[in-house]
Amino acid sequence: MAKREQMFRLMNISNFLKSKPRGVTFRDIQQYLEKKYDEEDYDGELAFSEKTFKRDRKLLLELFKIETKFNRSTMLYQIIEDNESNQTIFDNLLLVNAYKKAADQANILLFEKRQASGLENLDGLIHAIKNTKIISCTYTKYWEGVPNKKVLEPYAVKEFRNRWYLIAKDRNDDDFTLKTYGLDRISNLEIHSSTFVKNNIVNVEDMFINSFGIISTLGQEPTKITLSLIPWQGMYVKSLPIHHSQKILVDNENELKLELNLVPTYDFYQEILTHNERLLSLEPKVVREKFLKFLEVGLNNLKNQK
Repeated sequence: MAKREQMFRLMNISNFLKSKPRGVTFRDIQQYLEKKYDEEDYDGELAFSEKTFKRDRKLLLELFKIETKFNRSTMLYQIIEDNESNQTIFDNLLLVNAYKKAADQANILLFEKRQASGLENLDGLIHAIKNTKIISCTYTKYWEGVPNKKVLEPYAVKEFRNRWYLIAKDRNDDDFTLKTYGLDRISNLEIHSSTFVKNNIVNVEDMFINSFGIISTLGQEPTKITLSLIPWQGMYVKSLPIHHSQKILVDNENELKLELNLVPTYDFYQEILTHNERLLSLEPKVVREKFLKFLEVGLNNLKNQK
């Protein structure tokens, strides 16, 4: 019960502070929690004091990198730092909580029905990564359709567009190369007792720092890309940036011009295709011409359809 109430407090404190960027008093938070507590039909009264709140603020920082501050001049509490990757985890907890509430009425919370599978192996893979355990599995590439036995040294798992990927080294490779393997294409996972020596020279995050998507661009120089969008449509990419490097150069009634600093890959061009009808310009020329080839291939495929 205590842990359930603690998670209840963390989720609701975070939500309330996010909804009030100018800040709230301790009493505001207390009243908000009491209201939510009643809605949850908990037994008894909510045990929440300034001492409890201090502990909860510390937990928000330690577990989710959500940092809060107390402004003595206004006597208000505010969120000052919200780590993006940890917030994704926190959002998933909020989703689970919402699902529990709506479980008896399926038409309240509607989920996308084409989610990729493979998460059943996630727990085992994390265990193997943390303990540098060698794994073996059957891996089936989409374009081949032939199952292949793989013996891998796992390094990390990465999410992209509701799909999860394993970053690992194939034991059959002579050189050290990290590759990506879709979790939805992995079966017959086995975690061996034998371990491997981790190569700490390569930082896995650096593999994708200049990428959009799951294609590694390690060692490649990023390109400054500018794109201009119809302003009202561009609101979508203001609320959900295309890439972490995104900067807004122009934002007026005529256009929303963005600057991205990345290596253009197949995944990137696929993303730009989703903005095709609202795209006004794309620079530099080499990127624009590559994008036009993507459009040309698609148009030719449809024109040649019988």
